[in-house]
Amino acid sequence: MSPIAARAVPEAVPAGAGPLAGVLDIGSNSIRLVVYRAGARAPETLFNEKLMAGLGAGVARHGRLEADAMALASAGLARFAAMARAMGVAELRAVATAAVRDAANGREFVDRVERETGLDIEVIDGETEARASAYGVISAIPAADGVVGDLGGGSLELVRVAGGRPGARVSLAVGSLKLAAARAEGRAALRRLIDTALAKVGWLGDGLGRPLYAVGGSWRALAHYHMHVTAAPLPVIHHYTMGADAPDRLVRSLARMAEKSLKEVPGVSAQRAAALPGAAALIGAVVDRLRASHIVTSAYGLREGLLYQSLPAELRARDPLIEAARLEAARLSRFAETGEALTRWTAALFAADPAPFQRIRVAACLLSDVAWNANPDFRAERAADIALHGSWVGVTLPERALLAAALFACMGGERDALLGARWPALAEPYAVQRAWAWGLAARLGQRLGGGASGVLGPVALEPAGAGARLVVPDHLQALIGASVTRRLKALNAALAG
Repeated sequence: MSPIAARAVPEAVPAGAGPLAGVLDIGSNSIRLVVYRAGARAPETLFNEKLMAGLGAGVARHGRLEADAMALASAGLARFAAMARAMGVAELRAVATAAVRDAANGREFVDRVERETGLDIEVIDGETEARASAYGVISAIPAADGVVGDLGGGSLELVRVAGGRPGARVSLAVGSLKLAAARAEGRAALRRLIDTALAKVGWLGDGLGRPLYAVGGSWRALAHYHMHVTAAPLPVIHHYTMGADAPDRLVRSLARMAEKSLKEVPGVSAQRAAALPGAAALIGAVVDRLRASHIVTSAYGLREGLLYQSLPAELRARDPLIEAARLEAARLSRFAETGEALTRWTAALFAADPAPFQRIRVAACLLSDVAWNANPDFRAERAADIALHGSWVGVTLPERALLAAALFACMGGERDALLGARWPALAEPYAVQRAWAWGLAARLGQRLGGGASGVLGPVALEPAGAGARLVVPDHLQALIGASVTRRLKALNAALAG
């Protein structure tokens, strides 16, 4: 089976269109099959399953893949290959990372799996793994400027990223399995392992004072633990941010928590629980070494980086949030073209908004009708839920809150209802107020044309002092009924602040 190849894409990929592409990630802790709809800027995940095979455990102990782990992995890969064929995956790329490349019998394992499953397995080196992980972060956080740290079971990849490209990079033999083994020998052994590994990194000075972008199952589980102990208002892993002092506090907290209790924390699997103390110690050492400003967790990593590298340059340059919103609108809206029309129709009224606000307004306009088929009593809540909990990338948690406020307003939510929710506090009050106005403007535009876009060209929405006015040609005056007038009044009240 051939690797995922670059392909030409249309200007807008219709929802549900495009062939399926899959990535089989054969890691040191887990093996995972992820199937995507190919050809989109923000890949649509259709299937995601992992098997905790523990291939790296034997490598950490004695340098070889153990027989039981190989048998479990081979059976799991045979199942994943069969599933990919059953789903009609057009192109499947199987990559093996640190455990297989470092094991003395790694080649033997690859030959066995290829013989038993028909897969073509690519054993990638540390440089390739680091580069793919970096591109995964770049694909989800295009403005990333700092250091990507991807902690796997067998290795840690560190990559300087800036300007949409990876820079200096290194792969270190200090994965979560080796951390757990060293920790079992005592804190001094764990510290020696970490210090020895990081001493080999000579280029980190270029990333001093910048964010650390954390990738990998153990560090994501650590972020879930942080969400739990801090009672985070929006426990969404992508772009979840922790302060530079968080690792030290997590190390102390984990030392007091029994592993049984740790396994009960949402987002922390039984397999990951034992790795968290070592993962916390390592991320703390990396933060100290980098003098990192803060930690940003990325939901994207190696697999998404492989997909991103295969896309044409023109598609890679697009905004992942806006592209994903367009696809969601095409899937769920009554009139998909209305979102684009609302974007243009509201532009003059909000022309003074800064660029970061503009893109969230555009996303809100595109998504303004995605909750139309929900129960009318719950449309506002459904719209906010799509914004808050959708698989969006290219968006921070405060920006999710703004998107949710806009969609909540657009679907007729009551302003007072926000007072009982925790998520609006993620953003500044003035920003939430502005987002509320975006939503009310979209709501007004939806009512003018009954959800269709035809009248949004002839009828203009213009600034008028501190508020807005409708400019309506004579032949469309009949559209301005009581409901339209009420919505214009509500918009002006929001603009007045």
